[in-house]
Amino acid sequence: MNPRKPRLDGKVAVVTGAGTQSDVAGTGQATAVQFAREGAKVLLADRSNKNAEKTLAQIEHEGGTASVFTGDMTRSDDCRAMTETAVNRYGGLHILFNNVGLSYPGTVVDVPEEHWDEIMAVNIKAMMLASRFAIPAMMESGSGSIINVASIDGFRAGWSYNVAYETSKGGVIALTINMAVQHGRDGIRVNCIAPGHLHGSFTAGLSDDHRELRRRSTPLGTEGTAWDVAHAAVFLAGEESRWITGITLPVDAGSSIALPLSVLPRDEGGILPDAESAGFPP
Repeated sequence: MNPRKPRLDGKVAVVTGAGTQSDVAGTGQATAVQFAREGAKVLLADRSNKNAEKTLAQIEHEGGTASVFTGDMTRSDDCRAMTETAVNRYGGLHILFNNVGLSYPGTVVDVPEEHWDEIMAVNIKAMMLASRFAIPAMMESGSGSIINVASIDGFRAGWSYNVAYETSKGGVIALTINMAVQHGRDGIRVNCIAPGHLHGSFTAGLSDDHRELRRRSTPLGTEGTAWDVAHAAVFLAGEESRWITGITLPVDAGSSIALPLSVLPRDEGGILPDAESAGFPP
């Protein structure tokens, strides 16, 4: 039996936000590594060369092909240069993983206006600009797959007061739908991943108690990692999803389908230990 061909063999991918700020892998780092493991040549785009170099070191250690591009994804010139770099270094572009993201706390009553504007620039504008230059390059390459990273907070209230982040992630879902329709006949598929309460570099500062609460709030009762997002991204990037576009795929242990009262009676932590006597089914 012949060994399995890498699922992204011969593909060129750009991953934005590909670095990591901590020892915990983020969705950009994990996805870049997984793309390389599946045979893609990966351009690691990040505004921090130091953070991107961490991802590059892991890919090269495993024998993959990657290189770093340092730039600000909210700037049109940098996004143009990012696409040109991928094409010049690797001969084309087939995959764009739009992953940059930022969050600040606040409700509409108290979020600083400058924080609101920065989040909208990083979380939505950057995806639009990266896609603006990637799509023509993908058309030249024959086809393409764009994967935008949103959040389950984009279609339901989040666990903290960060209205600008949540609103921006709802915008990412809307952006995905419209891009999928408007560029489908160009041979471009556009999909969205909505991570749930996974643990990665973005949440590395959370306490153990907070992580445990997030884990127990899900139907599966398990904690996700950035690698769960990476595996979903490989599927959406490759030919196995050739007939899928415009979807938002929750990667969330079922958080988006469950109300708290549907999870708590089944929680092994004993929040409601006597569920049957309370009228709940086993």
